[in-house]
This record gives sequence, C-alpha cells and structure tokens, in this order.
Amino acid sequence: MESIVLVLCDIRSNENVGSLLRTADAAGINKVYLCGITPAPIDRFGRPVSAITKTALGAEQTVAWEKPIDTLILLGNLKRYGYQIIAIEQSEKSVDYKTVSSTALVAFVLGNEVKGLTPEVLMLANTIAEIPMRGTKESLNVAVAGGVALFRILNV
Repeated sequence: MESIVLVLCDIRSNENVGSLLRTADAAGINKVYLCGITPAPIDRFGRPVSAITKTALGAEQTVAWEKPIDTLILLGNLKRYGYQIIAIEQSEKSVDYKTVSSTALVAFVLGNEVKGLTPEVLMLANTIAEIPMRGTKESLNVAVAGGVALFRILNV
C-alpha cells in the first residue's frame, strides 16, 4: 500500500498537473490520483499529453498515477484504510499549514484552480491546511501551493 498519496480534484490545467507530478516525484509521493476533470498524462487514445509531459519532465513515468471514477468514494476508501486526509484549502475551518504534521498514511488533496475543493471533499478531510498570504493576492497557483505544503508538512 502506498503511504503518501496526492489527490488532484478537478485541476483544469495540463501544466499544473505536470508540475504537480514533478513535485510529487521530488517529495516522495507514492501515487497521484487524478480525479474529476483533472487531465491524465495519457489521453483516451493512449497518446502522451505534451503539455503534461513537458512540465512533468518524465515524472509521469516515475510516479504511479490513477484516474479513479469518483473522488468521494476514493477519499472514503482512503479514510477506511487509515489515511489521514489533509486538504490544502482556504476555509473557515482551516489551520496554518505550518502547524500540521502527517501520519504514516497520508493523502494530500488539492482542488480546482478557481473553485477550490467542494464542501463534500472538505467534510471528508481530517485537516484543512491553509497557506497564509501576506501580500495582496488571496492565493497561490495550485501547483505552487502543492509544492509549498507538501515540502513543509512532509519535512522534505
């Protein structure tokens, strides 16, 4: 069983997926789940998606990935298997990501670039971790936020 997984929920951008696969490789993530509209490195005809492979730089071949049918079923199953679900999101229930530590089995969840994670996904999270913003912008790019949170929480 994989001990550290990354769940990407409805990520729209091929480049963000490629970047997150590359970051997953660097951070020691065992598997990436590509949920909802999140594009896969291989299209439905079995061809590589060039925008993903360009930014992933081969990580799409070194990090296991899967495209599950249903995000909520996946997260429910991970919880049943003992995974700590850490959502990276801005929320009334979020805590500063610098205060979060992970267990041996952990699933990090990142959401859509515009809408973030759905309330249903957030309800399944054990922890909602937020990266504080000091400037005028309200959030980071999802791939950047994923890298910042993964490296800090995993102590990479």
